[in-house]
Amino acid sequence: MSLVRAIHMAVPGFQEMFLPFLIALADGEERHMSVIQKTIEDYLRISDEDKAEMIPSGQSSKVANRVGWARTHLNKAGLIRKAAWGVYGITEQGVNLVRNPPEKVDLKFLDTIPEHQTWFHAPPKAVGSKIQVQGNVDSEDTPPNERIEEAFEELNNSLANSLLSAMAIMEPGRFEQLVIDLLFAMGYGGSREEAARVTQRSNDEGIDGVINEDRLGLDVIYVQAKRWKGGVGRPEIQSFVGALAGKQAHKGVFITTSSFSQTAVDYAAAVPQKVILIDGPRLANLMIEYGIGVTTIQTIAIKRIDSDYFEEV
Repeated sequence: MSLVRAIHMAVPGFQEMFLPFLIALADGEERHMSVIQKTIEDYLRISDEDKAEMIPSGQSSKVANRVGWARTHLNKAGLIRKAAWGVYGITEQGVNLVRNPPEKVDLKFLDTIPEHQTWFHAPPKAVGSKIQVQGNVDSEDTPPNERIEEAFEELNNSLANSLLSAMAIMEPGRFEQLVIDLLFAMGYGGSREEAARVTQRSNDEGIDGVINEDRLGLDVIYVQAKRWKGGVGRPEIQSFVGALAGKQAHKGVFITTSSFSQTAVDYAAAVPQKVILIDGPRLANLMIEYGIGVTTIQTIAIKRIDSDYFEEV
């Protein structure tokens, strides 16, 4: 069968990878997953940009993740078999399917295969020595782990917006305290007492305060934090860089609850001093990451099999 297909504009769902996966093994040769994935990418004409797209956690590409889920379903359906670690071959049933493919190879089709139907729709309880999880052939064509990560990302985005709204009405002194707490949580300032002391507002040439970069105070970072309603432009960054130069300082962090103009970003990148710009969204995300102004209400541990544990020694 020819590996030719119209150009896809996004990473296809894992169901669309069922048939290309089988085609990659149709000649009977056993192949590593990396080779199978490359064949699927060619078949579906997945662009380099789409190949580079990661799942929200950044642990793998969307393509690799979805190829992996396609492998799981095909294996449970008895259409492919594991030959070695990371290496798969096609079964006789799989060969017959490639020779006489149905109109569409998707979850509904796989459910016509008893082995897959039994596995995919078993109730969420112990069955013999296994715990089976119920599936849904009508669910969206996105793997479960991606749906979980996308939901997590959506919750974090909502939380970040709430943090920005809360910071917008904070008293200036409380906002300064927030910045102190965040920088200390990120490992700056040495001790908590030192962090509180060195970040006090100085009103000195546009610099709000300084904080130790390391516990010994071998270097310092100058900090300016502003609760701006409008965007921060180049003049504000230029003034901050000038203040750094006046102190013969090499590093500075400019924090705002709003945003930076492109000219401000370009200017900060061009100056000899190392100037880090933290806008509202990044500030909120750092607060979430380091637990500032937020609390954990639920923890869900997602686990996978430890392959090394089951490998022969």
